[in-house]
Amino acid sequence: MTSAVHGSRSASDLRVGELRPSQLLHTYGVGAVADLPNLSVMVLGLDEWELEQAAIVPEERLLAAVRSKLGPQVQNLRMPPYTPEDPNDFTGAWSRIGVPVAVFPGWLRCTDNRCNRLAPADSGLFHLLPNSVAPDQTRYVHSCRDSGRRRPTAVPARFVSACPAGHVDDFPWMYFVHRGAPHGADHTLKLVERGTTGEAANIFVECSCDDVKARSMAEAIGLRSEMVLPACRGRHPHLGTFELCTEQTKTMALGATNGWFAMQLRVFSLPHAENPVDSAVAEHWSGLQVLAQLPRESARLVLPTQVMWPQLERFGADEVLDAIVRHRDGDQAGAVEEEDALDIAGPEWLAFTGPPQSHPDFSVSSEPVPSSHRGWLDQVRLVKRLREVSALYGFSRLDAPEWGSATRGGPVVEENRAPLSSSAPSWVPCAETRGEGIFLRFNEQRVAAWEQDPDVVRRAGTLKAAHQKWCAQRRTSADWPGIRYVLLHTFAHVLIREFALECGYGASGIGERIYARSGDDPMAGILLYTAAPDSEGTLGGLVTLGSQRRLGSLIDQALEAARLCGSDPLCADHNPLAHGRLHGAACHACLFAAETSCERGNHFLDRELLVETFSGRPGGFFTT
Repeated sequence: MTSAVHGSRSASDLRVGELRPSQLLHTYGVGAVADLPNLSVMVLGLDEWELEQAAIVPEERLLAAVRSKLGPQVQNLRMPPYTPEDPNDFTGAWSRIGVPVAVFPGWLRCTDNRCNRLAPADSGLFHLLPNSVAPDQTRYVHSCRDSGRRRPTAVPARFVSACPAGHVDDFPWMYFVHRGAPHGADHTLKLVERGTTGEAANIFVECSCDDVKARSMAEAIGLRSEMVLPACRGRHPHLGTFELCTEQTKTMALGATNGWFAMQLRVFSLPHAENPVDSAVAEHWSGLQVLAQLPRESARLVLPTQVMWPQLERFGADEVLDAIVRHRDGDQAGAVEEEDALDIAGPEWLAFTGPPQSHPDFSVSSEPVPSSHRGWLDQVRLVKRLREVSALYGFSRLDAPEWGSATRGGPVVEENRAPLSSSAPSWVPCAETRGEGIFLRFNEQRVAAWEQDPDVVRRAGTLKAAHQKWCAQRRTSADWPGIRYVLLHTFAHVLIREFALECGYGASGIGERIYARSGDDPMAGILLYTAAPDSEGTLGGLVTLGSQRRLGSLIDQALEAARLCGSDPLCADHNPLAHGRLHGAACHACLFAAETSCERGNHFLDRELLVETFSGRPGGFFTT
């Protein structure tokens, strides 16, 4: 991360810390606040990013899905800018290449207990001490005591204000302590903690004037905040802009988990052709098509100079040139097909259920179905290599976006989506991970018959009514995913818990993708996978669990564990209609998984759809 020292991007940019590419999508993306040891910074909008060192990632399916969200002006997906570090030159040009950030919140507090001065960072009271050897130790200091590096550190103010429309702003300290009354420009503030608990009731804002009393921060939190805080100014600090906003601001603690929610789209990279070299050439065709117009000897000289050559070099120049000719002439087997950009799951379903394939980023092989589960399980596929590419297309604050939107394209109205740039973006940041997984395909006839069971129909009615109540409470119109989805989703969660005990990866490291669709092109399957950034893949601990010898017993153990929960009978008898919940018999003790694992935020789960639980009600898929 690099920060502009004087407010504009220049050669004086200061390196203040490091982030992984995947963190820029999941945790500290555009508009998010990153907490460093002594600084708090916000990742700036895409207008401020330098693209010279930001590699383009070819993934046409994902690009099409992003365009369906943000518009046709989006030209490409890019990795964050990066240049390898030079350990012999801490201040070289490489140190000024990175993700641009700016100090936020803009108010700082002196940590000296005798001072506690609260003032804007640009007020002239605080001084920035850079550290080129240890960038994360860069800090502001206050000259109220001592001198040099012994001066007390000035840390970010603990509170900011935000609104559901995605705006965030500095907390209105002057307005708050003066109860909204006019005040002069010469007033000075202190933020004082009384007591040792650190809770808001013990934090007071004090003004140097004699007209106002110190005010506790407890008055700015909760229902009372609407009466003491001003309306939202519509500020986007990452863009440096203001816009009209009618929302009421809320006080938010710095670093609160609801301060930033990513809006992402994710796809698995699928082969474009049966032949790996044809598939690779099709993937990079936008950059290679110029070579198709050159004589072969000239193209041979130019090919190694292209940016995609590292991905093609393993095939050799002659094979790549032959593939370019085949692609140009349109006679290669498996030409790139036009795909529906709104349907991310459909092509992946066809790839996982189709013939076995072996490509550098997608390798699928068949495995015999365990004999004890052939009545409902049609296919077991071992996904030995896969590549997932994620793109960030927006974010929200206070309220999370609808879970599940990461796998759906389309112009869905997302009123609380904050922009990544001040104008329509021409690119979006992305990250790629590689890993492995296990794909299970349910028997379609068995699933369709189960859906018509009267007990299942009755339970589906209860869950659907609870979903409608949940939507009404939040004034949203989210789609009901169907009872088939709830079945597959619940089964994926019980398997994640069982696999985590055997595969060597933590449960939070195992992700899921649910393929559930009725109608003319039905789907009924799940993919459990693990993937890691900054590496060539994972170690195979998960894919080995899919062998015929092990999978059957693991499924049996998972279903047996699902019968009883440590919170029964409360969990088994949970009525989703009572409070408008999106889950039936499910809780933290039996089914809930980490956010990194679940694609639906632990919604749409119900053990009762799998097995007979403590409630004794029939209708479980594996008990009929």
